Amino acid sequence: MSDRSASGRWLVFGAAFFWGTSATLARYVFRDRHVPPLTAVELRLLLAAAMLGPWLAWKRPEALRVDRRDWKYFVILGLFGLAAVQGSYYYSISVLGVGLAILIQYIAPTLVVLYGLTRGEKVSRTTAVALIAALLGTILLVGGVNPASVHARPYQWLISFVSAFAFAFYVIYSKRGLSRYSPETVLFYTFCIAGLFWAIVTPPWNVLGAGYSAGMWGIFVALAIFSTLVPFELFYAGLHRLPVAQAGIVATLEPVIAVLSAALVLRETLNPVQSLGAALVVMASMLATRKPAAPPPAA
Repeated sequence: MSDRSASGRWLVFGAAFFWGTSATLARYVFRDRHVPPLTAVELRLLLAAAMLGPWLAWKRPEALRVDRRDWKYFVILGLFGLAAVQGSYYYSISVLGVGLAILIQYIAPTLVVLYGLTRGEKVSRTTAVALIAALLGTILLVGGVNPASVHARPYQWLISFVSAFAFAFYVIYSKRGLSRYSPETVLFYTFCIAGLFWAIVTPPWNVLGAGYSAGMWGIFVALAIFSTLVPFELFYAGLHRLPVAQAGIVATLEPVIAVLSAALVLRETLNPVQSLGAALVVMASMLATRKPAAPPPAA
């Protein structure tokens, strides 16, 4: 594996680590503090943008400059990528449960590979095996359907599957922007666009009127940093170094880390089937970024 691929894998792994561990905090916010999921989405995006923007203006003002012709790109990525995947995923959690929501969203790496095939890209046998292992491992890891999902309406299932397509689109379409702009530039403007969209859905005065405590706002800031700003920065840096299919497969480590985090923090048990699933996802991550074997020397 080249140094660039190795660093890309570790960067995406870092993103999955922060996403997975912060899921425990998010579950606490939704379950114990009764914060609406879309409110949490809105605040984590806007607070992340509020922290990233001034830092860029101070340290890297050139990163705030965007070519006029690229504004359409940022709007599309912000609305149909980031806003769509965040909103549909948390909605999926609310109607189908965490396990099934994660399972559906992590169909995305398969969609990324299928998209590549439609464009004539070749998929190596190793990548195909990694993809199957990641999908099977995720099924085993988050197995068990929330009984409420049996009674979910068709449109609720549809929105849940939107999270997978939106995540796949986000990964693929982000790659285009990263070829022209730094990760911080793409993140700042997409955070702003996605956050403002959800601010229209849940107006800020409604959020302020909820009367959240100072401690709750501290949790919102923590979510903005550790579930948004830091992991998205790491993911983009890794995506810049890896093909989209490989980055997507490595990102499937997120549910592994989420389950392990819940086992450690919330004392939730990890059964043998889940352990097997975790092992398969880890194996998939290693296979996805494995350096192809060199061809034998000519006789």
